[in-house]
Amino acid sequence: MQSVTKAIYYLIILFPALLCAQETDTTRTTLEEVVVTGQIEPQSLKKSVFNVRVITRQDIQQQAAVNLADLLNQYINITVMPNSTNGRSTISMFGLDGQYMKVLVDNVPLVSDTGLGNNTDLSQINLDDVEQIEIIEGAMGVTHGANAVSGILNIITKKSSKYKWEAFAAIQEETAGKEYAWFDKGRHIQSLKISNNINDNWFASIGANRTQFAGFYGDREGKEHTVNDGRRGYIWLPEEQLVTNAMLSYKKNGFRAFYKFEYLTEAISYYNFAVQSDFIPPSTILKFSNDERFLTERFYHHLNGTGRLWNRVNYNVSVSHQKQERDYEKFKYYIETDDEVNNSRVTNNAVEVLYSTGTFSNFFESKKVNLQLGYETVNTNGFALVDGENQIPVEVRRRLENYDIFLSGEVNITDRFSMRPGYRYSFQSAFNDQHAVSLGLRQLLNHGMEARASVGRSYRTPNFDELYSRLVFSGHYFIGNPSLSPEAGLSYEVSLKKNTSFSAGGMLSNSLIVSFLDIDDKIDMALVGFEPSGNTPIYQYINISKYRMWNISTTHQYAFNNFNARLGASLIGISQEINNGSAVSDDKFLYSLQLNTVLSYNLPKWNTLFSVYYKFNGRQQRFYESTNGNGDPVYKISTLDAYSWLDASIRKTFFKDRFDVTLGARNLLDIVNIQQTQNTAGSAHAASTDILLGYGRSYFLRLSYNFNF
Repeated sequence: MQSVTKAIYYLIILFPALLCAQETDTTRTTLEEVVVTGQIEPQSLKKSVFNVRVITRQDIQQQAAVNLADLLNQYINITVMPNSTNGRSTISMFGLDGQYMKVLVDNVPLVSDTGLGNNTDLSQINLDDVEQIEIIEGAMGVTHGANAVSGILNIITKKSSKYKWEAFAAIQEETAGKEYAWFDKGRHIQSLKISNNINDNWFASIGANRTQFAGFYGDREGKEHTVNDGRRGYIWLPEEQLVTNAMLSYKKNGFRAFYKFEYLTEAISYYNFAVQSDFIPPSTILKFSNDERFLTERFYHHLNGTGRLWNRVNYNVSVSHQKQERDYEKFKYYIETDDEVNNSRVTNNAVEVLYSTGTFSNFFESKKVNLQLGYETVNTNGFALVDGENQIPVEVRRRLENYDIFLSGEVNITDRFSMRPGYRYSFQSAFNDQHAVSLGLRQLLNHGMEARASVGRSYRTPNFDELYSRLVFSGHYFIGNPSLSPEAGLSYEVSLKKNTSFSAGGMLSNSLIVSFLDIDDKIDMALVGFEPSGNTPIYQYINISKYRMWNISTTHQYAFNNFNARLGASLIGISQEINNGSAVSDDKFLYSLQLNTVLSYNLPKWNTLFSVYYKFNGRQQRFYESTNGNGDPVYKISTLDAYSWLDASIRKTFFKDRFDVTLGARNLLDIVNIQQTQNTAGSAHAASTDILLGYGRSYFLRLSYNFNF
């Protein structure tokens, strides 16, 4: 607790000190970033009532990020959670998993294995076509509906070009730790995109990206290993992904429309560590293993139109059809002959969504008030294989629907003070109707200072697994619950920001944000009874837990000529009362600290940009289910060691910015495993396990070429 107090002290002391930095000119005009997420109309960052964090195209290029998982590791309050056994990387914000944060592409939620917009696999989101990314923390249920409890992440894609023809091609080679070979080791990426301004009204583009990750061997020997010594296979599973996309847009006389299509296919291979032998008469012995493959396929269609009705009312309407399937294939693999036999493939789960959202605004001539009326419709067809009697797979198909209307307004009471109230009502097919409400305030102060405050209520609806899953193994039943109720989260946030310009040319930005989140009836797995025999426990998802979080974070950014520096810090306290039906955890607050730093320097003479990214993830604590000395169920605290990410890159352009070379390293501190310590039955004893977090220090080289005319 002493370290927590000290961290709070430094945050509070540091912020006012930087706010009071000697300023010589606060009227300097700068090019404001334009944001669209959560806004009635696109507007500058300064005018937004919400705190919007912007990740630019330059940030993506500096990190040579291929997908969203590559990019987000370096940002405070965000944790990327990779899983080496299934290849998925999901997002966690404020200690809440990806079910509480909504991921959107051009304001439309992206389909995932279990729903729409949530628990999204970040490694399946390619960044080649991304213009910028906007993140808003806190309750955004009014504007974005269900599951926007901890925040939203909106990916804004490119929709135009200033050239008649634009062609982009890139190759990227990366090591996996020390492992690299042209085809059999490391990571290999190829990208291609071609766009054309057909005429003054029409624009079209088409692109493709292929990513091959050959897996991380570590102390394993790969799929060709024929000795039954437990060393066959990979520590991190091999993965191959192909993403193709196309877009067609039209604009004329204030009307704009675009259609975007994307197709993703992904294969993740698991190679069993056990090697067996087949005797094939008359005298041949072949080594084989029972291997598996996980296959994902996603279709994405998005049609959007914006314009004006009756020469006044602005509208923005989107219709989207999306489908994602995840298949499981098992087969017998003869290692020496590279043959597969007895292939058996089934679809484990599938989600198909028909989605539409629309907003209408600018009803009045007044510059003081802007009213936005909106709707959202979601029609989700879900499918999953679950365990039936005697563990025989049974198909479950369900349709979930909701029809929402929402109203939001922006009131400019004075030139400096504005407010943003909002309300949403959601008609639900499977649950009680839900609602969300919010109020945001923005006050511009003297000397370049901005103050904001907000309060909001959002809700999370149960996902398909929580409702209908059924898993039976080792004498345990884990089952879903169709009677679950949505969770409700109430969040509060206050912030202060100051921008200072100096006569010498430097610019300083300081911000301080304090937030609180309270969730009741949180969904968790709990013991609800036993089978009639009395020997088999039944665990089921129920609304039983409580979750509270407070956060204080501060960011300081300084730019002078060709030098940029950013420093961020975040202290999070989490209180979670977990009730599993037989034991209840303590509800005390557990704390963790995050720090991040970005340094970059541009040498115009050499067309070279140097960048360093550092993030410290402090020690984390969480409750886990255990037993005391008498064998009674209790909750104890496990501790996850602190760890840090350090990345660096050098980016140089040639031939009038047409040819780009980026050379860099990820995970320079060589993180592979971190230790998690759990107290055992005696208070003087502890057990430690290693959690695989990365595959060590890796190096990359990216070559890209832009051909424009």
